[in-house]
Amino acid sequence: MLQVRVLKKTREAVDIQSLELGSVDGSGLPPFTPGAHIDVHVTPNIIRQYSLLNGPAETAVYRIAVKLEPQSRGGSRRVHDDIQVGQVITISAPRNNFPLHADAPFSLLLAGGIGITPILGMARHLQAQGRPFALHYFTRAPEHTAFRALLAESGMATSVHFHEGVEFAQVEGRLHEILGARGEGAHLYMCGPRPLMDLVAALSASWPSDAVHREDFSADPTALMQEGDTFKVKLARSGGTYEVPAGESIVDVLARHGIEVNVSCQQGICGTCLTAVLEGTPDHRDMYLTDDEKEEGKQMTPCISRSKTPLLVLDL
Repeated sequence: MLQVRVLKKTREAVDIQSLELGSVDGSGLPPFTPGAHIDVHVTPNIIRQYSLLNGPAETAVYRIAVKLEPQSRGGSRRVHDDIQVGQVITISAPRNNFPLHADAPFSLLLAGGIGITPILGMARHLQAQGRPFALHYFTRAPEHTAFRALLAESGMATSVHFHEGVEFAQVEGRLHEILGARGEGAHLYMCGPRPLMDLVAALSASWPSDAVHREDFSADPTALMQEGDTFKVKLARSGGTYEVPAGESIVDVLARHGIEVNVSCQQGICGTCLTAVLEGTPDHRDMYLTDDEKEEGKQMTPCISRSKTPLLVLDL
């Protein structure tokens, strides 16, 4: 965990504020790669993940942006209203579940709303390296377009395309044009609201699976609604066996028995609780593992995923 000071707080668009974070003692901050995020301890009981939107020259600070969500469980509201300039907060070192492919001859970046945060960092790094890319940014209206001025200048203007105020019924047509002809070796990166991401995923189904990358901000609601059957989980290292009933997670059951598993988002997004599976078949509900990793079945996120078999043996 790192202690950082809030150096600046800026309104970037309707309901979006950015924060600039610097080390408290001036010792510098750990390096990171484009697409990385940090855990922010908004309160002692609320931890949220926010993408770093830094350019490659910004190594002394971290920059994040937070959208005030109407259905917020407390995270975004507290960032907007309670965290102030000068305040010291706790964060994690950067982690990257959404990295840029180092050898891609072309990168297609798609962002919707606050999904611009990791995409902006990617675009700034690609621009600095002279690597070809195109960024398509979908927002409700110009006043909802965060970092518009930055994207329209800094030499990126010819690579950035704004889609402001486009009705969702028309978005599919735009995406057909954008995704229609995949260049040789091109990689696709997307981040934004789930309906947009699901549409992009469907329209890019002909792309190789290892060339399509997405960053999710929330769990799949259908996964959250499926309770699943009761099963047992055995811990290989500690030796205990526990029953996991429908409607309760593995992490919650283990916590009741005094066994703590490191968690953060508790929605299967961040990968903090990723655990090796020694026996049994996981019922994956997460957005962290790739389809190939899920098929392999050697790891799972016990904060949200369950079991397809009566017994699951974990490396805990």
